[in-house]
Order: sequence, then structure tokens, then C-alpha cells
Amino acid sequence: ILLQTDPFPEFTGAICPAPCETACVLGINDDPVSIRAIELAIIEKGFAEGYMAPRPPSQRRTEQVAVVGSGPAGLAAAQILNGSGYNVTVYELAANPGGILRYGIPDFKLEKRILDRRIALMSDEGVVFETGVEIGVDISHRYLQDRFDAIMLTGGAREPRDLDVPGRRLDGIHFAMDFLVQQNMLLAGEHVEHDDRITANHKCVVILGGGDTGSDCLGTSLRQGAREVSQFEILPEPPACRAGSTPWPQWPLMRRDSSSHKEGGQRCWSVTTEAFGGKNGCVEYLDCAEVEWVAAQPGARPSPRKISGSEFRVEAELVLLAMGFVGPGPNRMVADLGLEVDQRGFIKHNDNHMTSRSGIFVAGDMSAGASLVVRAIRSGIEAGCGVMRYLGQ
Repeated sequence: ILLQTDPFPEFTGAICPAPCETACVLGINDDPVSIRAIELAIIEKGFAEGYMAPRPPSQRRTEQVAVVGSGPAGLAAAQILNGSGYNVTVYELAANPGGILRYGIPDFKLEKRILDRRIALMSDEGVVFETGVEIGVDISHRYLQDRFDAIMLTGGAREPRDLDVPGRRLDGIHFAMDFLVQQNMLLAGEHVEHDDRITANHKCVVILGGGDTGSDCLGTSLRQGAREVSQFEILPEPPACRAGSTPWPQWPLMRRDSSSHKEGGQRCWSVTTEAFGGKNGCVEYLDCAEVEWVAAQPGARPSPRKISGSEFRVEAELVLLAMGFVGPGPNRMVADLGLEVDQRGFIKHNDNHMTSRSGIFVAGDMSAGASLVVRAIRSGIEAGCGVMRYLGQ
């Protein structure tokens, strides 16, 4: 029953912020049902008892479907299509499948044996994984179109938001995902050039961005032996309990402390970074200031305004930019196919998740922007159903 609505409860049970719980009816006046923990317990019991044995489809169809990208959206699409009898091949640029589940999320939040267990199960059920393949370079889009009856793009939102202030090009300032991906590669035994390694060991680390990615950077920095870690957020500190502006069943505005926050480091709100500074080409400090959020007129959206005289300087030998993503970034296949995109570069699609090119589908962050893993999974399922409708099932 659980698998009918969530193909990967072992993933969502470990890393999802559980918006289902904040919308639980019991949450109106009491603690909501612990849905995430219950689902995780069920699926882990299923694996432990051997209930999660391979169940390949009883009949195979002739149609071939290619899924480009093996993150949560790609895996969900492959799962539903393979289960319906289609022949599915998943192409992944990295050395191992999993996308952000493997390379973006730290081991202390999602152990990679959990991911490997699911990938092995999908392989035993008939899904083919081809790794180390860059579409448009190693394989052309024409090859895919000639070989497959439908193609699904699930490449994710890969272009991080940058911070254009003086000193940005100093050494020691990195995007958060570069830091997290490298750490996961090292823990998995994958090769990383020594000169390219980003380490927090014995350093003062400042993380810009207060979301989950910033929290992951904090936990990873502590594990690498950082001397001091600070996480700066430009937004004001949320209230301890649900704010009246976000009543049930909306996602509540309230402060959330992850396990990483409970391990150490400090958090600062309403802080903006005005410049980076250093010498010999390396970052040594940030010039920051406090801000207040004010609306230009009643009913307008508040915006940050610097508080005069609030400037301060903070030491930093490593700065990690964890301010979200602005788009999917350049993609050779999207360009070669001439797919229609919006102003931010996200791929346009219809209700069936089909792009402007017939037979080419899209799912996940590549079309909707960076969001939760559970939403990427849902998008992959919907896109998989769209492929099936296109192919006539």
C-alpha cells in the first residue's frame, strides 16, 4: 500500500521535511501524526524481512524509453515505466547513479548503502543504468532519438545563485554543492585531484544561506574539523512556533534546527554580505551588515534595507555559497534539440510533461526549479504517466 503512493519511502523517510505532517488534521491543535517516521519504519521492515524482492514486470512491451539523469525524478520515472513493462535505460553523467541523492546529500543524512540497495533492486527488475555518459558529447541526441521511442530529461537545477560583490573571485570562496559533491566523492572512494580539494579542516568557515544545503555544509564542515562555523541568512529569524501568517494546512513559517545545527556552529539572521577581503589572492574576511525587512507601501512584499551603522567584519578562510539555484544551467542536449525554455532557462512542457519536441519529456527541477526530493519524485511519476499516454498505454 505504501509503495502505491511513494516508490522510494526509504529516501523520503530520511530526508523529506514532511510537508504532509504540517498539513495533518491533528496538527491543528496537537502534534501531527509522525507520517515520515512511520513510512520509514514500514519500508525498512520490508527490506529486513525480505518483502522487497525483485518484481520484474510479467510482460515486456517493445517500446524503449531513455531517462537522462538519475536523481529522484529520473529514478521515479524509471521505476513506474519499468514496472509497466517498458524497456528503460537511465543515462547518468557521474560515475554512479543517484544524482543529488548520492552526490548532494551527505552520508549523515542518507547513507549511500540505502541508495545502492534501491539501485540494485531496480537493476534486478530490469532497469539499465549507463553511467559516465554525457549526452551531447559521448552520445548524441540523434542516437537517442533513433534508438528510443521516448526520451525524458531529468537533469535537475544545476546553476547556483552567485553573489556579485567585491572580492568574489578570491580563492577560498566556493559554491556549496561543489563542496558537498566533492566530500561525497571522497567518502565513496572516487578520485578527486588533490589540488582541487575543498576542505574545512582547521579553518574558520562562513556559510551564506540558511536553507537545507547550508545546514548540510555546516554538518560537513564540522566533520572535516573546522575550527569555527557560522551560517548567515539574509532573512529574519523565524518564530519558534507556527506563525499566524501561515495557518494550517500551509507550510508553517517557524524556526527549524537540523541535526547539524544541534552539533555546533552559530546561526545569524538578517545579515547581508557587502564584500570579501583578503590578501595574496585568498579570502580572509567578510564585510557584512545587518538588514531590516520593510515594505515600500502597505501590502507590498518586504525587502531588505541595510541598518545604518550595523557593519561588522568576520574572519573566514572558507566561504560556502548556499543561496539556492537560479536555473538548470547550460545543457548541450536542450540546445541541440532547440527545446523551448522560459526566461530563467527552465524547460517548458505541457500537462503530460512533454516538451516542445514530440517524444521528448522533462521532469523534476529541470522544469520546475529547485524543490524538495518528494516533489521531484512526484514530477517523475507524472512524467512517466505522460510517456505512457504518449506511447498508447
